[in-house]
Amino acid sequence: MRTSIFLSKQSGSVQSLFLILFIPVLALLSVFPFTGVKAQGNLVIMPRRVVFEGSLKTQEITLANGGIDSATYVISLIQMRMKEDGSFEKITVPDPGQNFADKYIRFYPRTVTLAPKESQMIKMQLIKADKLDAGEYRSHIYFRAEPKARPLGEKEAARDSSSMSVSLTPVFGMTIPVIIRIGESTGQVNLSDLSVYAVNDTLSKFKMTFNRTGNTSVYGDIAIVYTSPQGRVTQVATVKGIAVYTPNSVRRFDYKLDNIPDVDYHKGKLHIVYSTQLGSKPYKLAEADLLLQ
Repeated sequence: MRTSIFLSKQSGSVQSLFLILFIPVLALLSVFPFTGVKAQGNLVIMPRRVVFEGSLKTQEITLANGGIDSATYVISLIQMRMKEDGSFEKITVPDPGQNFADKYIRFYPRTVTLAPKESQMIKMQLIKADKLDAGEYRSHIYFRAEPKARPLGEKEAARDSSSMSVSLTPVFGMTIPVIIRIGESTGQVNLSDLSVYAVNDTLSKFKMTFNRTGNTSVYGDIAIVYTSPQGRVTQVATVKGIAVYTPNSVRRFDYKLDNIPDVDYHKGKLHIVYSTQLGSKPYKLAEADLLLQ
């Protein structure tokens, strides 16, 4: 995809200037469907996170091209910090209490070209695990789409020589976390600061705080159930894949509640459950109630 912007010349003779700007876009894991991650550029990734723990030494990631054009992706490991609002930023130095995993992970291939509807496995291997102290180590595997090269012989469209042209070539990319856990996992979480507030006459939002303790991150799904004063029960929100990564002890959460007939967010009660999967069974990480008034 290419977008051209023409800037008018103020005075004098200006040569046409052609600039290519690459705009990386990191898609954060927590906003994608549970079964896989889909980014702009039609890349689908499964699973949405990789965890090495216990005796597990190898893992596989499936990449699939859901688009109609071939696409090439360059794969690397990067470091990221989770902020209190759940967003991420790229870093190079770990925060206090944060451990990077990149030195202990080997993966291949490092470049993948996928035809339309084609898929390929990325193999990951844990190495040097005997040198790791107990705790959690995290890096993020980054899939960066390579921009398509202009075919040989293709010419640029004619443009006004008295203007400056800026051509934007978006480069799409996304990340998923890769986590190593050594020794006993002691991560726990509780929920606090629950409230509901009105954005306008038809939209209500729910907010709360995750409080994480221990040596590992927590990860799970949120279900919010409304109980009316008459005892009628209605599920009003479901959110998949919410994480609080080490070393963070706090994550602020804000979410739009479904606008459902006969649900009054000024009366009744909300019951919030934060749960994960242990094998094939759900496991409750935390729960809390909010009396509405």
